[in-house]
Amino acid sequence: MTAFRDRVIAGEPLVGTFMKTPSVDILEVLILAGLDFVCLDAEHAPFDRAALNACGAVARAAGFPLLVRVPSAAPSEIGAALDLGATGVVVPHVTDAETAARVARAARFGHGGRGYAGSTRWAGFATSDMATLLARSRDETVVFAQIEDPEGVEACEEIAATAGIDALFLGPADLSVAYGKTDQSSAELLAATARVGRAAKAAGKGYATFVPHAEAAKALESHGFSAWFVASEHAWMLAGARAVLKGFGRG
Repeated sequence: MTAFRDRVIAGEPLVGTFMKTPSVDILEVLILAGLDFVCLDAEHAPFDRAALNACGAVARAAGFPLLVRVPSAAPSEIGAALDLGATGVVVPHVTDAETAARVARAARFGHGGRGYAGSTRWAGFATSDMATLLARSRDETVVFAQIEDPEGVEACEEIAATAGIDALFLGPADLSVAYGKTDQSSAELLAATARVGRAAKAAGKGYATFVPHAEAAKALESHGFSAWFVASEHAWMLAGARAVLKGFGRG
């Protein structure tokens, strides 16, 4: 788990996906596929606390890096995801350095930060001492600040420089909509992609984004992305089913 955060910050190529179905069976299959990580999309999919708890148990048992895109920057959402076993969080709508600092503080122990409990799944259910857990949190917990608003782009240098923010995640669809566009080919999005990439590189932070497939990732490599959130299990199930139908002369 600690190695995953190091790999994110170092800019090693990482390939994962968003998981939309609150099912431990789906997570088990995705782990078996050999992905570097899976991100539970608790912002846009029906993950309640029980589903996060079950998925956290499976990921911890497998020693597999599990991220959670939390519904908001609320400390309660961030703390719950981490307590239940997530390695890190992807936090939506980080629009300025003040928000970034609050997010970073909420994800880590300390004054005004993540509430300490030694009896959570992440803590090994009271099997570790406080000093060990505090050190593990510093080394393991990874925080992605999602840049999906024009305000976030304008403040991306300050957000990237914020202590405790480990990577920037560019949300191309949300940002395109925020720019008033109906697709992801605008000059504004291209400029934002480049600017956020420069900010991440200058601050020594990771840079991630969503892509629908590998070909789209190849077209964006020049911007410095290294962590790819590729489609979702929904998209992959549809693609697989459609490919089978095509083989039968259908579709």
